[in-house]
Amino acid sequence: MSTPYPFTALVGQDDLRLALLLNAVSPAVGGVLVRGEKGTAKSTAVRALSALLPQVSVVAGCRFSCDPAAADPACPDGPHEAGGDSLRDARMVELPVGASEDRLVGALDIERALAEGVKAFEPGLLADAHRGILYVDEVNLLHDHLVDLLLDAAAMGASYVEREGVSVRHAARFLLVGTMNPEEGELRPQLLDRFGLTVEVAASRETDQRVEVVRRRLAYDDDTEGFAARWHDEESAVRARIVAARALLPQVRLGDGALRQIAATCAAFEVDGMRADIVMARTATALAAWAGREDVLAEDVRQAALLALPHRRRRNPFDAPGLDEDKLDDTLEQASGDDEGDGGDDDPDGGGNGPGGGGQPPESGPEAPESGPEAPEASGAPSEEQEAGQDDDSAPSQAPAAGGGEQQAVRAAEPFRTKMLTVPGLGEGAAGRRSRARTEHGRTTGARRPQGALTKLHLAATVQAAAPHQLARGRSGRGLVVRRDDLRQATREGREGNLVLFVVDASGSMAARQRMSAVKGAVLSLLLDAYQRRDKVGLVTFRGADAAVALPPTSSVDAAAARLESLPTGGRTPVAAGLLKAHEVLRVERLRDPARRPLVVVVTDGRATGGVEPVAQAGRAARLFGAAGIASVVVDCESGPVRLGLAGQLAGELGGSAVTLDELRAESIAGLVKDVQGTRMRSVA
Repeated sequence: MSTPYPFTALVGQDDLRLALLLNAVSPAVGGVLVRGEKGTAKSTAVRALSALLPQVSVVAGCRFSCDPAAADPACPDGPHEAGGDSLRDARMVELPVGASEDRLVGALDIERALAEGVKAFEPGLLADAHRGILYVDEVNLLHDHLVDLLLDAAAMGASYVEREGVSVRHAARFLLVGTMNPEEGELRPQLLDRFGLTVEVAASRETDQRVEVVRRRLAYDDDTEGFAARWHDEESAVRARIVAARALLPQVRLGDGALRQIAATCAAFEVDGMRADIVMARTATALAAWAGREDVLAEDVRQAALLALPHRRRRNPFDAPGLDEDKLDDTLEQASGDDEGDGGDDDPDGGGNGPGGGGQPPESGPEAPESGPEAPEASGAPSEEQEAGQDDDSAPSQAPAAGGGEQQAVRAAEPFRTKMLTVPGLGEGAAGRRSRARTEHGRTTGARRPQGALTKLHLAATVQAAAPHQLARGRSGRGLVVRRDDLRQATREGREGNLVLFVVDASGSMAARQRMSAVKGAVLSLLLDAYQRRDKVGLVTFRGADAAVALPPTSSVDAAAARLESLPTGGRTPVAAGLLKAHEVLRVERLRDPARRPLVVVVTDGRATGGVEPVAQAGRAARLFGAAGIASVVVDCESGPVRLGLAGQLAGELGGSAVTLDELRAESIAGLVKDVQGTRMRSVA
């Protein structure tokens, strides 16, 4: 096993280091979700922490790492006899994004359970991580049902495996750490709330810090053992401090004053439920223990709020996580004033924000630059998403007709709730919440022979397959003689996520501010729906003389919303170019993710201009979608007293349905779904 990068050698990232250390002191805090761009030492920090955790005493031979001082009476390897204890390092177990449910929670040998009546159980990653660290990189890409199992185990401290009435339970208490890049998609709010603390990380913009990061990394790569030896004393000091804080934790007093500050803060920031209050209380207690104190101070409550509340304030995926620190200080001061003189829980200096607070992580050593946490960057410069969204629209269109040059981008209208758009038929794509699909979870619809490991037993079908052979197999008792060939896998139907590809007309004929604002609002509403249904989304725009991929297919609706918001308009209307570009995007995506079915949403007035026979060219491009059986919807944005009906004609060529912009509301979309399904069913028939 390679020597991990020393935790105390990390440069900067104070909040990340502090959150990890608090969970090492008190795993009841509930884990850490680390959000940030790639290349910011997220994984390095987590792996480095594992070397700081104290060794654990385990029962010799127990696959579930039972503590000899308090062995689990329900341990599948129990009962345990006294003696034979051993010490080992705390483990760090990594959960791959593509892991199966059996790999996570463990697997039962169903054949032996039915034939012999024994619980033959193969432990999973949750058992391996017991009393250690469970690390999930790219947790936002993990299937929802796996995240649910993971967080349930973290909350209950135990894992349950159920297979057709046969159940196994074992202890599973671990420090849960997840990392994610928000550009690749967000976690659902329900899952965000299950992580105790969340930290935002970003690369430093200070030259000295960046130089020090590179210098230390190169030194580590050149001489791993020597570099680790240089930081041995600092590592030992932090390890000893964790042990001392764990021992002190039961003596820490959380007085009524601190509790009132916690409750007032959660109420002031309107967080949902009571989990935030509990997490803040546990975090503040761990902060006091980390500082070597037996009393929780106002500074501990403030730091706990900064770590536990930002991700719980998001109301939709387009809200940026964060906390108004001025409001936080005012709330704490008011709560402290209301409860003045209560037990000395407040900072005697009255502020709790000065230097020397107990919530600070250890110094990184003499070579660390003397700088505090980075201040957020000024928001005057355009974001990466805004720049990318304007790459091919930075100059006015050279074609003067049909709306003239480029118009300034307009803001989207308020989004509204939509009814569900679905892709007809039965798919086999990634688990989601949109279209019907064969999945591992859902209602049972039949049985088949297992392909590979058996995961979901169909008991009735298995018994039916084994029954005719009992006499030939020499059955003499009450038990059923079952062979491998008798086992049947249950087939289930659930929901899948789709690829929703938006093809948006940004030409001059769409440039009326009120109309374009309504169009953007409608697309934004559908983006919200795609987020909730776990879809991938993509954005193709067309204007001037060509079309462009404003956003390749991604799970990040944040990025799609940003590109949509900065979308300018103007120029001619190359409908054919937009459709051909969308067709190419789908062709490439089909190679990458062949099981994910697409739904194309074309937003246009249908008035194709530019080139030779633009309307005929648009029709020929549209027929490519119809021939491939790709589900599509056209949002007709045509307005004015004279209506040509070109969008409806385009929908017919696509083999889909059209709906006017005025009708694009929940009730209209409900009818539209039926039209899309009916059209596709008629074409199949």
